[in-house]
Amino acid sequence: MDFLILFICSLISIGTFLFMECVAWFTHKYVMHGFLWTWHESHHRVHTHTLERNDLFALVFSIPSITLFVISTSIFPSPYLFSLGAGILFYGMFYLIFHDIIVHQRIKWIPKNKSSYLHRMIHAHYVHHGKHTKENCEAFGFLYAPKKYEPKKFVFKQDRQQTQ
Repeated sequence: MDFLILFICSLISIGTFLFMECVAWFTHKYVMHGFLWTWHESHHRVHTHTLERNDLFALVFSIPSITLFVISTSIFPSPYLFSLGAGILFYGMFYLIFHDIIVHQRIKWIPKNKSSYLHRMIHAHYVHHGKHTKENCEAFGFLYAPKKYEPKKFVFKQDRQQTQ
């Protein structure tokens, strides 16, 4: 593969990754907090089980990426379609690491570098989870949170639980 194709494929993957934030925001606001609240509601409730109905979204969201990988490698070989699938996969990986591991601590791990960006994103997510209904929520994104979500003092979720 020559340099130009590699460069274009990289741009496609990066662009797709960034575009997925728009898709995730829209889907989170209008689908998860809309007609599929029956799946997402489990994510806004306190529970002790490992899996929740909301995890079905991960399966559904993986379908476009898997489909693009299959099509681009066996049916219609195309590095460009493969790059689209890769961008979706990378976004899913970021979501898994950020949302499920760092924010919700499904695997107990806290990054040593607690940047202001990370604090703002986590705080925005905590604000979002402050509501247990599908109405009147805010902060639907995963990669971007406006400055208004910059916490004055930040404490990770498990640290808050230990001090209560």
